[in-house]
Amino acid sequence: MKIAMWSGPRNLSTAMMYSFGSRSDCVASDEPFYGAFLKTSGIDHPMRELILASMETDPAAVATSLSGSNPDGAAHWYQKHMCHHMLEGFPLDWAKSAVNVHLIRHPARVIASYLRKRQNPTLEDIGFARQTEIAEALPGPIINSADVRRAPQQSLQKLCAAIGMPWSDQMLSWPAGPKPYDGVWGQHWYNAVHVSNGFSEDEGPLPEIDHPLLSDALEHFETLRSQAL
Repeated sequence: MKIAMWSGPRNLSTAMMYSFGSRSDCVASDEPFYGAFLKTSGIDHPMRELILASMETDPAAVATSLSGSNPDGAAHWYQKHMCHHMLEGFPLDWAKSAVNVHLIRHPARVIASYLRKRQNPTLEDIGFARQTEIAEALPGPIINSADVRRAPQQSLQKLCAAIGMPWSDQMLSWPAGPKPYDGVWGQHWYNAVHVSNGFSEDEGPLPEIDHPLLSDALEHFETLRSQAL
């Protein structure tokens, strides 16, 4: 089984990758279109040149590789994808052979977290509009990161049942530190999850932020949340 997990940045996406990657029957890939996104868009991101040098930057070649056999003969291949990486013209047909899952997080939390790593984000940077489009084009279960943090086993069991994947309690923990499948950008973005060994508890009240992106992002989030598991 190929699992394409779609989200925006700062959405619990790395912890989810570690959860699936900790299974003995699963391999994981970290944002395979990131290099293609940077090269095509020309956008300046932290560690841009190192990222471009570390991975395939032709979106068609990335799509072909994702359509191939699971690495190492693994039963399951978890692919962590950022919705905003899929620029206009990037192929999506390869994902029709995967089980598509859509991971969401309240935009107030996303924006507050993003601002700690990179200033002046746009709506495109945080991916909410593109996530709505991809969820319509590639329907599949929608899972709210707040539910995963509040009740990891219950939420993940529900997700596994929805995609036809056997449950494994290996998904509830992982060793602290970087993982061999992390992208090179992990040293900039993954500091918090690298000191974790499982899902942290409920995040508490929403942060009080006054940001121009919040209202537009919230509209997309509420549409998806109404369909979540």
